[in-house]
Amino acid sequence: QLQPVESGGGLVQPGGSLRLSCTASRFSLDDYAVGWVRQAPGKEREGVSCISRNGGNTNYADSVKGRFTISRDNAKNTVYLQMYNLKPEDTAVYYCAPDLDCLMLLAFSRPSLEFVSWGQGTQVTVSS
Repeated sequence: QLQPVESGGGLVQPGGSLRLSCTASRFSLDDYAVGWVRQAPGKEREGVSCISRNGGNTNYADSVKGRFTISRDNAKNTVYLQMYNLKPEDTAVYYCAPDLDCLMLLAFSRPSLEFVSWGQGTQVTVSS
C-alpha cells in the first residue's frame, strides 16, 4: 500500500505563503506522476496541480495558475507545492496523489492505482 504523508499546512493571512510537502514510506515517488488535490467543506474535490514522473511537465488548475508551483526532489523522495499570494478560497484540506498520468489524475481528482490510498491531508486555512 502506498499512503502519502502530507505536511506543511497551517493558518496564514491572505497574501501569505506556505509550502506543502508530500512523501511516502517504502515507495519511491519518482516512479509516479504526483498531484495535489484539495477539498473544502461544501465543495467538490479539485485537482490543483500535478508534476510528471521526470519533473519535465507541470499542470495547474486555472484557479491557482501563477500563484502555485509544484516541484519534486527525488533525493528526498518528496514533492512540494509552493503556494504564494494565498486567498481565502484556497482554504481546504490538501492531499497528495501519486498516479501514472497527470491527465488522468486531474480529470478524476483522485489516484487510479489500486494500491494507492489517501493520506490524512494537511489543512490550509487562509483567513484574516
